[in-house]
Amino acid sequence: MKKIYLFLILIFISNCSLNKPIQHHGVHNLEKKQKILKINISNKNDILKIIGPPSTKSTFDNEVYIYIERKTSTSKLTKLGKKVLLVNNVLILDIDKKGLLIKKEFFNKDDMNKLKFDETATKADHSKRSFIYNFFYTLRQRIDDPRGIKRTKN
Repeated sequence: MKKIYLFLILIFISNCSLNKPIQHHGVHNLEKKQKILKINISNKNDILKIIGPPSTKSTFDNEVYIYIERKTSTSKLTKLGKKVLLVNNVLILDIDKKGLLIKKEFFNKDDMNKLKFDETATKADHSKRSFIYNFFYTLRQRIDDPRGIKRTKN
């Protein structure tokens, strides 16, 4: 009977891992890869070859590529396995119309904590009626009174 308990305990312990699982999202080793890129030397093809396709891409006056790297892991048993943020990197690249890299900004987890956000709130003005509201309002009036008789009496 002791051999069975010993065998079950050995199987249970052998399945336990001391290494914490790490969930990775985005581009691996973003900090190292961004150091290879040089302003006014690297072009769009170099960026795609070194880092890969961007997480987010926008086009206004210049093209903006945004790359994200995020690593999380579970915490100790005393904190009930909450997620712990290990790495949070963001790389923003501005590319001109010719395809050259003109600006590069890299933010890590410490830089993100230093960012200040405006605390003031924008108030919505609901007193003005939108175009859609006015359109449906006049449409409803015409359905209720197609000849316009009720409007002229009041």
